[in-house]
Amino acid sequence: MIKACIFDLDGTLTRTQESIARPINMTLKYYGLPEQPVEDYNYFAGDGIKNALERALKAAGDTEAAHLEEGLPMCRKWMNEDPLYHVEPYPHVIESLHALKDKGIKIAVFSNKPHESAVNVVETIFGKGLFDHVQGQTDRIPIKPDPAGVYEILKEFGVKKEECLYFGDTNTDMMTGHNAGLYTVGVTWGFRPRAELEEYKADCIIDSAADIPGLTDK
Repeated sequence: MIKACIFDLDGTLTRTQESIARPINMTLKYYGLPEQPVEDYNYFAGDGIKNALERALKAAGDTEAAHLEEGLPMCRKWMNEDPLYHVEPYPHVIESLHALKDKGIKIAVFSNKPHESAVNVVETIFGKGLFDHVQGQTDRIPIKPDPAGVYEILKEFGVKKEECLYFGDTNTDMMTGHNAGLYTVGVTWGFRPRAELEEYKADCIIDSAADIPGLTDK
């Protein structure tokens, strides 16, 4: 019996490419480097802001990412100033989340976005009371695919791993779910193509958020 669901945020619950591209492109511009196309952030993002900035720097011509350590605090500052820049939920996400809650299922977010930004996005887009737990990147919780954040959520909810589903849109998410021993669902509406989800052994792949509640009946 499924008692909980854990969701990635960027590319799974919310369309956030522009909100990720904005602070990183501002950092590139600060160093006189060319801004990168928003669509390229589908592949820069997914493994935390530091990795995204490093990939963007290299793509912009700083092949050694020499500006990474100096530019990271500035980039984080700009991200925290406007984490909701052009952010919106994907179709059917809100209805499906409410359907899960109506079934008595606990729901959580586990994101590689900085914790403050993750909480801000979730509470603004979905309200403060919908999610039972929101976990972003902190010094205490390693970034995904490390499963430590998943384990903490399971402990807080008091559920076993076989009672929880994990949802995400990237290879990092598939590895996170599998590393934690959860049934891992890939979603095709996010940052990465179906082929990547298949390559990283998603247990199930869905094409619409409307399909989420039905998975908890299995």
